[in-house]
This record gives sequence, structure tokens and C-alpha cells, in this order.
Amino acid sequence: MQIVTVSPKYQVVIPRLVREEIGIKPGQKVQVIAYQNRIEIIPLVPAAQMRGFLKGINTTIEREVDRL
Repeated sequence: MQIVTVSPKYQVVIPRLVREEIGIKPGQKVQVIAYQNRIEIIPLVPAAQMRGFLKGINTTIEREVDRL
């Protein structure tokens, strides 16, 4: 667990070990959520990086006879 201090401008520095573990890069967008009395920071993945992540997935659908 890392402890950080909130600045007078409500800024927080994400510790290096946490940044490296999660893979946050400078300029990357993150989502900040207040959840059950805590703050969660979630790195956003660019849409271009998500391209092709469903490649090879089975898209066949079994339909009921009355739905054909």
C-alpha cells in the first residue's frame, strides 16, 4: 500500500510502482470513480488499441425453429 498526499489544488501523484504495475503512461486518460467511500482510478484504453480483440470469437447463433 502506498500513501500519497493531496495538494492544496486537490492533486495527487500516482506512485511510480503503481504506475508501472498498471501501465499508466504520461498523457494517458484515466477514469476517476468514487465508489463505497473510496476513489478508484481506471486507465482508459484507446479504441485503436482495442481493435481486433474479438478476433476468432465464435459468432454463430443457434436459433429456435419458430424464429427462422
